[in-house]
Formats: sequence, structure tokens, C-alpha cells
Amino acid sequence: MKAIVRGALALLALPLLSCGRAAAPADPQLVAQWLRTTLSFARSERLGPPVATRISAYGSLALYEGYASDPASTLRSLGGQLNRLDALPKADGAVDGATVAAEAERVVLDSLFRDGMAGTRQRIDSLAKAQVAARSAAGVSDGVRDRSVAHGKALGVAILAWAATDSFYATRGRPWTAPTKHEQWVNTATLDQYVPQALSGESDVVLKNNPNVASDAERATERGVFTNRPKEAGATTLPSFNPTKPTEPYWGVLRTFALKDGDECAAKPLPEYSEKPGSPFWQMGKQFYDTAKAPTAEQRTIALFWADNPVATGTPGFHWISVVNLMIGRRALSADQAAEVYALTSLAIADAFIGCWKEKYRSLVVRPVTYTQRVFDKTYHTVIPTPPFPEYTSGHSVQSGAAVQVLAAVLGDTIPFIDSTQVDVGQPARAFKNFSAARDEVAMSRIYAGLHYFPAVFDGVTQGQCIGQRVLDRVKTRRTP
Repeated sequence: MKAIVRGALALLALPLLSCGRAAAPADPQLVAQWLRTTLSFARSERLGPPVATRISAYGSLALYEGYASDPASTLRSLGGQLNRLDALPKADGAVDGATVAAEAERVVLDSLFRDGMAGTRQRIDSLAKAQVAARSAAGVSDGVRDRSVAHGKALGVAILAWAATDSFYATRGRPWTAPTKHEQWVNTATLDQYVPQALSGESDVVLKNNPNVASDAERATERGVFTNRPKEAGATTLPSFNPTKPTEPYWGVLRTFALKDGDECAAKPLPEYSEKPGSPFWQMGKQFYDTAKAPTAEQRTIALFWADNPVATGTPGFHWISVVNLMIGRRALSADQAAEVYALTSLAIADAFIGCWKEKYRSLVVRPVTYTQRVFDKTYHTVIPTPPFPEYTSGHSVQSGAAVQVLAAVLGDTIPFIDSTQVDVGQPARAFKNFSAARDEVAMSRIYAGLHYFPAVFDGVTQGQCIGQRVLDRVKTRRTP
């Protein structure tokens, strides 16, 4: 009887509590929703790996700064900590961090995806509105809500103004002359290699004045989204991955986030090109060929699991962002912790791609498929298509090294986990004893796939670890007492 009375009294008290109580803590799944949604955009908009990491970095910063603006948060603003990012706007009174984050994310992603499909921007807007409404239902007052939305807008505008200075727009449409020397990289990717997996950015242009695009955008299936992408032909701030053209040859000149520049964690140079038997380069090629000429069933499985081709899985960077998403629930992270891990990992991956691409287009190392067919076996073919950019260092390895350096420091590196990132594209989940084990498998996967020599993956991991550590050393996410 006493229990019944206590329950009744509790129910009677609910209306009174709802009028004066503080809002409930933000659900960490609010952060996870943005991770999953941005991943879906990377797929549907057919983004190349570098562009996807830029969007992830600025999007994660918007979320992080939103949560950091809450008076109850222990997160510290990154204003003044990242390269040429001045102090960000301060809230004019108490705000709700989750509401600020939703609006800041809406502003940033709406701009970064402005050349994308109509449905992309609609989903950004609807998700932000739904999250603001959810926070109101959790107890955020109308006054705090309105002040939070206004502050989120100001944060988003400030982040976009900073993003506009990173040289990305200056490199759009800049002509680039492919190398012609025998010892330099040549693009071996062809359209027919990628058509079974994804249509090309040039052969499938759906103009924005097509009435079917607007009417079908939100009801389209994922497959339909891939084949009905309302982008205009020509220069765009949201280029689709195109295997027939070199991917982002000027990416290495972009302003970094925490690194001093793309060369701060530069990899050591490879041996001089040579086809002479016994020479250092020949030995490197032979080591690759002996390993990759006849991959086992398990090696092929590993190569396919970590392939992360654009469209199919959302690029290699978003594979690790998907792991972050998995960790939000499996490690029972709070919303603040989820935003923190997302931001640090995204910043590390973004800098990793800048540093890696700086080396790729400086050294212009020839891909193993080209060298192997010249020197060892004219009939050799790779497990997956060779991507359209130079070999050294391995992008997968560099960004994995950077991501795991952050994840291990923030979440620890002793707990096994199951990576189910690729289940929805037909790849069975894989179990790993820790993040480092997954990183090492990523590196070897690129050899099994036929895409990299051994130094590219080992030096790449080292380069990535250096980059990840620089981010950890320079980006402080917790307020001092």
C-alpha cells in the first residue's frame, strides 16, 4: 500500500516538476543521429575521401561547440586552439547545449551540402528541427530554446567563415597536369571498373530543374538516390568521386586543423624508382608481388571489408566515424563525451588526409599494379580497383593511424569490439581485440587488395600516429577547474 501511495504522489508531482525542473540531460543518440546522417550523405552524394573528411571535421566542430556552450558542460571551446580560428561567439545567457548543437550543425551542413541533392538539405533541416523539439519536450523552456537557436546560428556562421579560409574553394576547378615520366604514377582506374559499384559523377548528371527530383527526393530508396543525384555538370563545391580523374591533386595545400602544415608529420622518402633486379625499389615491388599475387580467401575478405570505396561505404574516413558511432552506445558515452570523441577523431582524420595527400602528389609514386605488370607479371590484377591518386603513403593507413591514436587515448585500447560498419553493404561484421588490431588489419588490407607496397602502409601508420598525437597534444577539450 505504501508503494502505491508513493507512486500516486510521484505521478501527481510530475506536472509541478515539469514546470520548474531543469531539462533532462541530452541523449547521446542526438550526436549519433548526426554521425549516421552525415555518413548517409557521404554515400548518396558520392563524395571522394578528402572532401568527406573536410565535411566531417567542420560538422563535428559545430556539434562539439554546441555542447561546449552549455553552462553545465565541462567541454572547452576549441576557439583559439585550431589554426587561425579565433575565439568563437559566446552565448548571451544560459543555453541548452544540445539545442545549440542542432542549430549549429544545421547551419554548417546546409552550407557544405549546398550543391547537393534537394533531399540532403531537407533531411538536415528536418533532423535539426526534430532535435530542437525533443529538447523542448525534455524540459528546455521557450526562452532558453530561442536563445540557444540564436547562439547555434551564430556559431555555425562563425565556423563557416573560418572554413572559407582553408583554400578549399581556391582549389575548385584549378587545372592540374598529370605526370608523364615513366617512373611516375599513372592513373589506372577506368570507368568500367567502378560502374558495377557506382555510377560516375560525369555520366550521371541529373539537373536541378528536373521535376522528378523535387517530388521524389525524400521517398527515394538508397539505390535510387545513388542514380538520381541532382547535381549540375561543371565545377561544384561538392564533387562526386570520379575514377577517371585524379582525386584532389591540391588537397595537400589546404590549411590544416591542428598540424602546422601538411609536412609536419611527413613520411620518409622511398627508394629511387628502378626496374633493375635487386635494386631497393625492385625489392619493394617483389615483396609486394610475393604477398599479393595469390591472396587467400581470408585476405580477400579483409581487403573487401576495408575497401571503403566511395558510395559503397562512405569512404575510409567515415568507416572510423562509424566506429565512433558504435562506441557511443557500447561504451555508454554521454552526449558531451560523444561530441568530444567525434570532434577529435574527425580533426585527426582531416589532418591525416591533408598530410597524406601532400606526400602523394609530391612523390607521385607509381602504383604496384603498374610496376608489377611491367616487371613481374603482365597478367596481374588487383582484388579491387586501384583508386585514382598516387601510391605513397597509404591514405587508409595514415587516417587509421591518426584515428586510433585518438580513440586509444580517449577511450582506451584494451576492450574488444565488433565492427559492423559494413553489414548494410553485404560485408559480415569483424571482431577485433582492440582499436590497434583493427588499424593494423586496415594497413595489411591495402596490400592484400593489391594497392600498396609495404612501406606505404607501415610508414603510413607511423605518419598517422604522429598526426593523431599532434591533435591530442594541441587540442584541449576539458575546462580547467
